[in-house]
Amino acid sequence: MSPDLPQGRLRRAFATAWRQLPFFVWLIALWMLLWGQFTWLAFLTGLVAALVVTRVFRLPPVELSGRVNLWWGLVFVVEFVAAVVQGSLTVAWQVLDFRRQPGAAIIGVRLRTDDDLIMAHVGVTCSLIPGSLIVDTDRDRRILYLHVIGVRDDRDVEKQRASVHHWEERIVRAVGSRAQLQAIKGGGR
Repeated sequence: MSPDLPQGRLRRAFATAWRQLPFFVWLIALWMLLWGQFTWLAFLTGLVAALVVTRVFRLPPVELSGRVNLWWGLVFVVEFVAAVVQGSLTVAWQVLDFRRQPGAAIIGVRLRTDDDLIMAHVGVTCSLIPGSLIVDTDRDRRILYLHVIGVRDDRDVEKQRASVHHWEERIVRAVGSRAQLQAIKGGGR
């Protein structure tokens, strides 16, 4: 046996732990958010819960791009908050406007990138904005199916598709790989 074999294992273990660190931190933050407490006790119990979850429910490691752009992440957050507020006001107005019923449709939107994590982020983002909800996904063809309200004609459908592509672009600019960024810039469909 080679004397550097344990060192190679240690490096691989460290690299794996480093790649999974964002998810581990997210689990702790989620725990603290669920309890509504940002205390040391909540942090420590979140740490224990994250350790149990990551050791008991072993999932295949998610490969991150290794690229995080803080500026585009901030742009995403600001636009997302604005979209949630605007969506809430729009849905409230549609409910209170008794003169006409808001139209509804189920539309399919083909994403430009081929990545499960980006697809999940786009789906969650679109579902959290009032007025749209992901009802199905076609992973192989990269299609998200959304139920949207406030749709009256084809122009509204295309506007909603453009909105989904906008969120995909923002997410890729914030955390996507360079290849995904090129696919977005090139309109890779």
